[in-house]
Amino acid sequence: MKLIIFTNKGIFCPQGKFYIDPWRPVDLAVITHGHADHARWGMKKYLCHHFTKPILYIRISEDIECQSVEYGETVNINGVKVSLHPAGHIIGSAQIRLEYKGYVSVVSGDYKVQDDGLSTPFELVKCNEFVTESTFGLPIYNWLEVEDLNKKLQNWVLRNKENQKTSVFIGYSLGKAQRIMKAVEGLGKIHVHYSIGKLNEAFEAVGIDLPEYEIPDFRESVKHLQDEIVIVPPALLDSNVIKKIPNAATAICSGWMQVRGARRWRSADAGFAMSDHADWKGLLQAIKATEAELVHVTHGQTEVFSKYLNEIGIQSDVVETLYGDDDEEETEKEIIKS
Repeated sequence: MKLIIFTNKGIFCPQGKFYIDPWRPVDLAVITHGHADHARWGMKKYLCHHFTKPILYIRISEDIECQSVEYGETVNINGVKVSLHPAGHIIGSAQIRLEYKGYVSVVSGDYKVQDDGLSTPFELVKCNEFVTESTFGLPIYNWLEVEDLNKKLQNWVLRNKENQKTSVFIGYSLGKAQRIMKAVEGLGKIHVHYSIGKLNEAFEAVGIDLPEYEIPDFRESVKHLQDEIVIVPPALLDSNVIKKIPNAATAICSGWMQVRGARRWRSADAGFAMSDHADWKGLLQAIKATEAELVHVTHGQTEVFSKYLNEIGIQSDVVETLYGDDDEEETEKEIIKS
């Protein structure tokens, strides 16, 4: 039985006649989460988790037709039982479980098994067929515990204060920025770029408390930011915005910082391996626990990771998709321009 097939529009369920995270316009799109490469404009109708709905309104349009459900709630779509289960990636992120005539497929979207304290923690869903990402699907990617990573961010801020430096963190507006805010809460005033403040509204709309923050107008003087904490999206790295901030020390928060930081972000003063994706151990932990008979590997280290799965006895293949971090960064740029 083929409960999901991979098409030039995205992942398609032929029995249910709907797509999951399609990248071209379709009639019904079931959305795993609100990042731009998974939730795109142009669908006639969207289905997502309650927490993702305000994100789609902010990032796409308030005029879209969007149905939202709770985790574990079953929706029958043309005879296919569809339910959403926590993916642990960002708020509202979901694995999409499909069941038809006793066969179960799970499309995980992006996920992580660490509990970051903001996202609903990852839930194991057993299935016959599993679609996994592999963004960090190499053994070199091994994340610190969240508490240990947060301590590193806190110590960096404290050192900057001692040296009369302004701590400037660079992280995606949705997910990463809010984790940074929680990590440095209580160490000083937090100032965020408009694009981050806009998405903070989505957190607040569903009752998730964030630390107090201000949104400075970077078109005006920002001398008052001296010695404080500023969070901006990646598109502003090396921009005039950061150059205006007095005595800025910059830190990139990205999983790539574990090994590629010096090459990818030469101009930053520091790098912290903070990721909303599963590391090598997390990917293997999740995949093995599903007991899936077939695993499809999408974006990231696809060839290497799929080969390894086959070598350890898990049938796997590589599937081409249009998902990836670069699209998210492009959307950051669009928000900033708007």
